[in-house]
Amino acid sequence: MKYSEEEKAEWLKAWQKSGKSAWAYAKENGLIPQTFERWANGKTKKKNSFVQIRSKVITVNQAVIIVEKGDIKIHIPLGTSSSELRTAIECLGVSL
Repeated sequence: MKYSEEEKAEWLKAWQKSGKSAWAYAKENGLIPQTFERWANGKTKKKNSFVQIRSKVITVNQAVIIVEKGDIKIHIPLGTSSSELRTAIECLGVSL
């Protein structure tokens, strides 16, 4: 069964008030324990999730900003919005 984000939040709030482990609470309430634990740890998992950024074709002569971290290199065309640039940089694990 799929639950809305609001329903998940209600389950999580009730679980936190219960004082029980996520596993025990899920089993007592007919939820799948592995799924419930994923909900409970959702904030940390979300941090590492993939973020899609609108892509643009870069021509050979177009000026770009190159952002590098380790083996990862992102080419960002000049004129990219500040929010898209921030998102691209944060995907590398750099907080601004």
